[in-house]
Amino acid sequence: MKKLLMFQLILLMCFSFVLFGCSNKKNSEVNKIIEEAQKMTLEELASKAIEEANGKNFLCVGSSSRGKTALQMFVDYLKSLNSSFDMTYEWNQPKNNKIFDVLTVDYNKRNSEISMTLIQDGNQIESKMVDTGILKRFIPKEWAEANEIDIKKYDGLLPLETINKVFIYNSVDEGIVFNNCWDYVLDGKRGQFMDFSYETVGKNFLCMLTHPKYALELKEAFYKLSAAKQTALQPTIDAMESEAKLLGLDQNGKYALAWIKRWVGSVTLTTNDGPILADLVKNTSIGQFGLLVYSKLRSVVETETSSRNNVQVAAYKDGYQGFGGYGYSHYLFVTDSAPLPWTACAFIAYITCTADGFSSWGDDMGSYSSNPIVEREVDERYHDESHYGDRGLDWWVNEGKLVLEDPEYCKKVQGTVGSWIELLDKAA
Repeated sequence: MKKLLMFQLILLMCFSFVLFGCSNKKNSEVNKIIEEAQKMTLEELASKAIEEANGKNFLCVGSSSRGKTALQMFVDYLKSLNSSFDMTYEWNQPKNNKIFDVLTVDYNKRNSEISMTLIQDGNQIESKMVDTGILKRFIPKEWAEANEIDIKKYDGLLPLETINKVFIYNSVDEGIVFNNCWDYVLDGKRGQFMDFSYETVGKNFLCMLTHPKYALELKEAFYKLSAAKQTALQPTIDAMESEAKLLGLDQNGKYALAWIKRWVGSVTLTTNDGPILADLVKNTSIGQFGLLVYSKLRSVVETETSSRNNVQVAAYKDGYQGFGGYGYSHYLFVTDSAPLPWTACAFIAYITCTADGFSSWGDDMGSYSSNPIVEREVDERYHDESHYGDRGLDWWVNEGKLVLEDPEYCKKVQGTVGSWIELLDKAA
């Protein structure tokens, strides 16, 4: 019996060595490639990609459909360097926040297929993807130089872009205006917003409102309201004072919680931003409003009953007070089990370090490159009156007062503010 048990123990140890030893070897190989790749230019990475991927299939998953167009441009770029290069490619876009499951399943397969991802929701990325080792961060050399970052000291994620969701309202009746962020949560107001279960960055936005910076801005905007509006809102703010203390927020946290409570209690939730805009641009949607992706304005079809001229971007109005929307990022990663890691690094460098590579996102309003050099070129190409008057990222951050997603803060308050928001949502 002892010999049998010893034999089984040896078999178990051998199996563990094969299972985990091979896994660690695979992990170390991807890490090693990333470490080397971070010292290389795009041209050098492209050479590696051509050598690695010729005759193979490059599979990516992402939260943006525009990745497919960017991937085609990347293949064309590689072919311009080597006319004999031939690579097939796939860009898959999982729906309803399933991308985390797709990446996890692929990672646990014997033969993984996915090499890179473009993914949103900084909070879940940290806990589900980075902390578990499924995704590996790669920082392109030229991106770091453009941002004046020391790669060895940088511990943040790699964002492709900032995307803004802004308040848009139907302005057919010129007497109906929204000139303060508190106007959206007054009694009788009912905006439209994308459901958290379909896009969790919306929940991150609400969490970010409790950050001291944005809570203070909410307080300042509150005192710019008329006395009558302040009186109507004050009971909710007073009721949130004790809640703010329980949740560990600072003295202005009650303003953030009051806004969140009233918003969640009144908003109409949808499964997509498209239907929100389609409703707002109708001639008959007088006074209606929503918080949605700015770039959706490009898709408005002019008809007798609907028009782009029927809506206004609230923050563009003179004298507007408070935040005009929120900004979040798409982040880029190489998968830890990537079959084509060099190609993944080259593609990430291509879309973050060249205006052509980023053009799939940057050729329209509401999408701003994380690379300042690329963004300046994109601004010159696209962000002007011919593109719905987009005023660019600097304006939106400083004048439009975007509430910007901070993955670390969202992760920090997930168990407190995040849970409180979930309870509000269920009760609404």
